[in-house]
Amino acid sequence: MGYGIRLRVWGEYACFTRPEMKVERVSYDVMTPSAARGILEAIHWKPAIRWVVDRIHVVNPIRFENIRRNEVESKASMKKVIYAAEDRQQRAALVLRNVEYVIEAHFEMMDRRGDEDTPEKHYNIFLRRARQGQCFHRPYFGTREFPVHFELLEDHSNQSDEVKTAHRGTVDLGYMLLDQTYRLNGKGELKEAIPHFFRAKMVDGVIDIPALKEVKG
Repeated sequence: MGYGIRLRVWGEYACFTRPEMKVERVSYDVMTPSAARGILEAIHWKPAIRWVVDRIHVVNPIRFENIRRNEVESKASMKKVIYAAEDRQQRAALVLRNVEYVIEAHFEMMDRRGDEDTPEKHYNIFLRRARQGQCFHRPYFGTREFPVHFELLEDHSNQSDEVKTAHRGTVDLGYMLLDQTYRLNGKGELKEAIPHFFRAKMVDGVIDIPALKEVKG
């Protein structure tokens, strides 16, 4: 926790799709921890580190909006060419509008780190890249059509008090996707993806994220 960071993120739209909604996209009420980690990894990630999201501050009121988008039904691959005019379909989505969050997170060093991989090195790389707005790819809120704007928050005094939020009291957000773990076969190929969920509660605009090992039992 000595190398914790705080990142303010915001955008016009977001869609953190609920996995139980198979036909039309329906977003969770707030950003999921896995989506927050994806934003951090877009700014800086190496096999030597793993980001752990500790807390999410929900700044703006939660607002939903129905939209319709043209999508292609098939997935593109090296073996299949998609002709959008022939494969297009219109789908409805219930998305979030005008979102803003503050992500509190830290990273853990992994077994794959080399001799040159120190916590100080990766911490300073992240700070430098976040200050300059650099990223490996543009981070997004759930789908690539909804890009993320981000800003590093570097004043660590009174961390909980200085984030202004529109939310007061306790809100039960229900079960939310925390993360996925993967089971490989003897050849190192993906055999199964195992989702892990937690009961999310927002207290005065803040969601505390449990550790993955607590949810896995």
